[in-house]
Amino acid sequence: MLWLIKGFGPGGAEHLLVAAAGARNAQRFHVEAAYLLPWKDALVARLEGHGIPVECYGVRDERDLRWVARLRRRLMARPVDIVHVHSPYAAAMARIAIRSMPSRRRPRVVSTEHNAWDTFKGATRCANAWTARLDAATIAVSNETKLSMTPRQQERCEVLVHGVDVAAISLLRSQRQAVREEFAIASDTLLIGTVANYHPKKDWPNLLRAARRTADIAQAAGLDIQFLSIGQGPLQADIESLHRELGLAGIVHLPGFRADAVRFMAATDVFVLSSKWEGLPVAIMEALALGLPIIATAVGGIAETFTNERDSLLVASSDSEALSDAILRLCMDDNLRDRLAIASAGRAHEFDVVRAQRRIEEIYETVLHT
Repeated sequence: MLWLIKGFGPGGAEHLLVAAAGARNAQRFHVEAAYLLPWKDALVARLEGHGIPVECYGVRDERDLRWVARLRRRLMARPVDIVHVHSPYAAAMARIAIRSMPSRRRPRVVSTEHNAWDTFKGATRCANAWTARLDAATIAVSNETKLSMTPRQQERCEVLVHGVDVAAISLLRSQRQAVREEFAIASDTLLIGTVANYHPKKDWPNLLRAARRTADIAQAAGLDIQFLSIGQGPLQADIESLHRELGLAGIVHLPGFRADAVRFMAATDVFVLSSKWEGLPVAIMEALALGLPIIATAVGGIAETFTNERDSLLVASSDSEALSDAILRLCMDDNLRDRLAIASAGRAHEFDVVRAQRRIEEIYETVLHT
């Protein structure tokens, strides 16, 4: 098997692959991985630590199609049975390259769609729609993602909720005090956490404005509420500028990228996500494994997976006042916070990577024998 993705930066799809690497049946499936952009390598060492060889096709931009020729040469020289693609543009170009190969050397293609097609750029959406019929199997991480595809592709697509290493993550709860000491955060401070790339879909401005309003109301009420927000990405300068403009120093901690982001999350009391759109984010699965009560925007796979007031508090996207109200409500209501924490811990097993990886391997077996 060759897993192909645009890059191995610290994004959700990339973390899912690292989790899958640790849960795979290494006796049955030999897996290698490849990526396009050399600077997106944050998780390469973790994949290699799971015994998966990783190669980079070394282009500055995925639109530099030299990587397509390099992929084809690699597959001709060292054939594989299946190429499993995880980035929409890379998937479209890889399908074309594979189709051009002699049939006796041509691998089958499996794709996983991590976001709805209507969030793709126009050219990527068209290329995906045109080439997706070449897949032997297609997986979507949420029903919304599946429904965004063409009707023909929907018929061939299976929705599979992916997973994380629930057992390993749950052990990190013991790091709560150590992480708080690193940031000089008192043990009784109500700490709100988020882990999200600095990307438009994560809507950091919405989160920061909600944090400003929350802090103002909390101060008047005598509450100590702070935020620990882990992230990195192309909008970093804009987000740091807004952070300064809103006067959030000492209220919202922005430590930037952290390889051990889940350990940092273990120090928090509540997990918040303010996205404009989503598939089903890995960070929210990790929050469940840590037993954290969840506040999130009702978008994409989040709205499909969670029920407001039962296992989460869900609010409309792009509504910082509603997000702030939900945070304040949870911070002021110990019973609600405890109830949602219990609900999270009770659902964590649904997102265990072993379950998801076994189903993916069943799909591989089916593809290999048809």
